[in-house]
Amino acid sequence: MSGADGSWPLLLGYLRPHRGPLALGAALTLLSSLAGLAMPLLAKTAVETFAAQRSPAGPLLALTMAVLAAGALAGALGRYVLERMGEGIVYHARRGLVERMLRLRVSEVDRLKPGDLLSRVTSDTTLLRAVFTNGIIESAGALFTLVGAIVMMAVMDGFLLLVTVGVLVTVGGLVGTVMPRIRRASVQAQESVGEMGAALDRVLQAFRTVKAGGAEHREIATVVGAARRARDRGVAVAWWTSVAGTASWGAAQLTFVAVLGAGGARVASGTLQVSSLVAFLLYLFYLVAPIAQLIQGTTRLQGGLAAARRIREIEDLPAEESTPRRPVRQDAGAAGVTFENVAFGYGDGRPPAHHDVSFTVPAGGVTALVGPSGAGKSTVFALLERFHEQQAGTITVDGRDIRHWPLADLRAALGYVEQDAPVLDGTLRDNLLLAAPHASDEAVARVLGLTRLRELVARLPAGLDSQVGHRGVMLSGGERQRVAIARALLRRPRLLLLDEATSQLDAVNELLLREVIAEVSARTTVLVIAHRLSTVAGADRIVVMEGGRVRATGTHAGLLGTDDLYRELAITQFLAVRPA
Repeated sequence: MSGADGSWPLLLGYLRPHRGPLALGAALTLLSSLAGLAMPLLAKTAVETFAAQRSPAGPLLALTMAVLAAGALAGALGRYVLERMGEGIVYHARRGLVERMLRLRVSEVDRLKPGDLLSRVTSDTTLLRAVFTNGIIESAGALFTLVGAIVMMAVMDGFLLLVTVGVLVTVGGLVGTVMPRIRRASVQAQESVGEMGAALDRVLQAFRTVKAGGAEHREIATVVGAARRARDRGVAVAWWTSVAGTASWGAAQLTFVAVLGAGGARVASGTLQVSSLVAFLLYLFYLVAPIAQLIQGTTRLQGGLAAARRIREIEDLPAEESTPRRPVRQDAGAAGVTFENVAFGYGDGRPPAHHDVSFTVPAGGVTALVGPSGAGKSTVFALLERFHEQQAGTITVDGRDIRHWPLADLRAALGYVEQDAPVLDGTLRDNLLLAAPHASDEAVARVLGLTRLRELVARLPAGLDSQVGHRGVMLSGGERQRVAIARALLRRPRLLLLDEATSQLDAVNELLLREVIAEVSARTTVLVIAHRLSTVAGADRIVVMEGGRVRATGTHAGLLGTDDLYRELAITQFLAVRPA
């Protein structure tokens, strides 16, 4: 992972807000390293004192004070400061990543896997902590100790230093060839963790379907296969890491033997004092830990750069504009909609969803979009919400091109009920107030009455504060749909978009919903998609779509006589009689 992919700037960007703790932690770490570097010198003094047959109490006391008081205390405090900083970096990384994810364009999120996104927020960001504590800061302290030890060794005996450096350079070259392999293996390991999360999320999202279909064994095999690939790639990281670690251990042993042999010969020839050899060997032992830390830190850095690369991939995805939402005027009135020669395709191999689509929705009243599956009806809503951008043509809301609306203002004017009516984990009140957090109790009571949810609230043990479970599992399909409609109405939208709002309602509740739509349409434009024509037979206007085109527009009675497709749809739903 080179800096060319943006990983290094990203890592350094996380460090900037923590310059104070970084400097303090680095200073304490260096102080601990200085205390450690004093130990061989004090040991040399102690040996010389023994040789002169004087009491070594003073040097030994100084040694104890230096190591225990200065080194231990500074090291402990430095470690705490750096670990605290690491947690702060992880928090800021996660916050920034979540903010970015939730502002991504819908088209980008649609092609990503939820489990992989979760892996980037959790495991990838956790790796950053190890990078900044063990990978960078401790490596800097180890480098300082290494340089300090080499300087002291040079002062004591230049020849032995050359022997030491010669061995270390040879082994360092070997370690340098291993690091790119660790980097590549780390990237693959992190990707495998994301793949495993995506595979598990796939199963959990269709848990009942998997059980009903008796597919547990196959799905277990799929997830376990992903886990096995993650294990294998993790083992590859462990292998190359162990090679690097073994090289550092071997370098220490080989250097010790070489220095002991050369140093012993120099002591025997009288060119080197025994005390200096002892101090030199102690400094040599001091090289072992810094070298091991540098190799471990470099290894962690490869994993961190791999994680930063995956985080950067999300950061680089195009996001929606972020503008503060202005309050919607309560007297703004219903909004009209116009599609003029609109063309759109999803660009993922599917045929174009819209071909030269044109229709007008007057302000107020009910307009229905009908047609067979794949006609492009839901795409109308996706374009209105600007989840996607049309490739040609013009879409206006209230006479204004939607591309000229501030995105937050546009969506504030719309109420959108999706086809699957998602309900979030939490309380019923949380779900109702999701898009209108400041709505009054009176407004909540009003929409509960409109959507016939008062009976549900009275039945729940804690009323509005009852938990609805993951994806609203505590509610029936019809109740979830009515909650979604109530949530949209609570925003008091100027344009209400209902995508198959009756798909999970029984006949009685469908009739009630038609009454709700009729009441709401007196002050809001209602644009509804329906396969069940009984829901929209009384609409003010009906737009018939087929194959991404508008083929007819009119009322229920008029279309029965003029459009073959609409008449066939009505006949199959027993709303018309086939001509004899």
